[in-house]
Parts: sequence; C-alpha cells; structure tokens
Amino acid sequence: MRSLRRIAAPLVAVLFLAGCGYDATPLPKPEKVDVAPAAPVTPVECNNAKESYAPSNDRGAAIRQLKDRGRLVVGVSADTFQLGFTDPLDGDIKGFDIDFAQAVAEALDVTLQLRVITAAQRIDLLKSGEIDMVARNMTVNCTRWTQVAFSAVYYNATQKVLVRSDDVASYEKDGVESLKGKRVCAPTGSTSIDNITEKADVEVVAAANHTGCLIKFQTGEVDAITGDDTVLAGLAAQDPYADVPKQTKLTDEPYGLAVNKDDKDLARFINSVLEDMRSDGRWQASYDKWLKPYLLVDATPPTPDYGR
Repeated sequence: MRSLRRIAAPLVAVLFLAGCGYDATPLPKPEKVDVAPAAPVTPVECNNAKESYAPSNDRGAAIRQLKDRGRLVVGVSADTFQLGFTDPLDGDIKGFDIDFAQAVAEALDVTLQLRVITAAQRIDLLKSGEIDMVARNMTVNCTRWTQVAFSAVYYNATQKVLVRSDDVASYEKDGVESLKGKRVCAPTGSTSIDNITEKADVEVVAAANHTGCLIKFQTGEVDAITGDDTVLAGLAAQDPYADVPKQTKLTDEPYGLAVNKDDKDLARFINSVLEDMRSDGRWQASYDKWLKPYLLVDATPPTPDYGR
C-alpha cells in the first residue's frame, strides 16, 4: 500500500483539495471541537442486526414511499475518497456508495438527487423525511434499527486506526495501547467514537467528517484517526506520512442503505436491487473499481440475511 500511495499521492492530493471546495460541504480551517465520549447507553438487543426485509420488486409500492415520487433523494458524503467524493475533473460525486444510490434510482426509474450530509445528520434527516435514503457508509446495528430501517448488508467493513508513518511500528507492536493519552479523531455522530473509547484511554477529538479529521491530523491537532478501513485507506492515499498499520480490527462495521423506519416497501425494493447487483456482477465491478486498489484485498458480496 505504501508504494501504491507514493505513485498516487500527487493525483489524490489534487482530488482532496478540490473535494474540500464542494459548496455543500465547506471545510474552513477546522476549529477545535471538544467532545466528551458519549454517555454509556444500554445496548439494544436484537437477534440479528444484519437481518432485513425479504426482497420485493414492487416498484409502485416503493415509489409511493418517496417524498417526491419523481425523484429519489439520497444522503451521501462528497469527501470520503472512493466511497463518496467529488471528482475534480467533472465536479460529479462518485464512489462505491454512489453506485448503489444510482442503481436504486435507475431501478425505480426516477431522478437521483444527491444531498451531501454529515454522519451526524443521517438519522435526523431520514426521520424528518427530508431525504429518502442514506448511502453513506452507515453501520447497521440494533440501536439504529429502533430509529431507521436498513437494507441487507451491502459491504462488511471493520473499524481500524490510522497513525503517522513513524508510529506504525509502535502500533503494530502494542495495538491500541500505544494510543494511551493521545488524541484520536473521529466524526461526530459515528459509532467510532464510542468504540475507540471502549478499547483505549484516549482523548477524543471530534470533527464533522473524516476529511476534517485528516486536516487536524496534518496540522498536528491529533495523533491518530479511527474509522472504517474503507475510509482510512482513502485518507492514507491522500497523505504520504499517514499509514494504516497491520492490526486487529476494533469492530465489525456492516454497511446498510438506510431509509425511514416506516418505509418498509422501499427497503424491500432496495433489497431486490442489491440481489440483482450481486448476481449480475455490478457489485463486484464497483468494488474492484473503487475499493480493491486501496484495500488490496479480494472481496465478494455479503450473503444477505432476511426474515425481519
């Protein structure tokens, strides 16, 4: 990965700077955000958080659950390299997550409208009906099932840690213990903050998104960044002095496409689209294009769980 990044660094550096200029996600010089770890919450128990609704190709039922039946409004990231990012060459938002949003809109035969949102906005905007779906590396878990509904899992990520290249050996030797007393950044509203504070005695520094964390990392405000391996690979590709050490995963982070809790027909239709993408090769093509060059591992589509 290090040699790959050295080749790609000039290009992705340009991409990073251009992505920061996207008008829906302004990234001014970050201010320090002092965020204490979230108060302990009693975990919500469920038999299987990955279990979703059986697929249905009832397009009419799904369209009736859209706020505007002529378009699908999807909350996405525009600065998460390879998942959802602004291409500086044409200004379009592209990436692994975006491919799924496009596939659902095409299957519904409606216009796709992408709305750039932060991780912290995902659930509130679904609840209010301002967006129809979230395709923004959102982890499926039992607590979130009480607030929104999810598709079947479309990708299995894991939470890891990014550090400076000089700290790689220390992290590979001692793991999260090497972070004791250090400043670690994660986005506000993500599960990453709770997960890292459960594993290590660190000072949490929050940012609006992972790009904000990268800026803090580059300016010396934080010592490490934690998040999904998919996201960290993209960050490391933008900074030749950052690396994702060989490490044991902190948690599993299965991604689902989220909708309003009451929009079960839409969730069922999305699952039918995911079934098609797994069987016709579109899932594999998207992974091979966006994620494999940076994660450097082969992957196949997750097996869906139904029965909810």
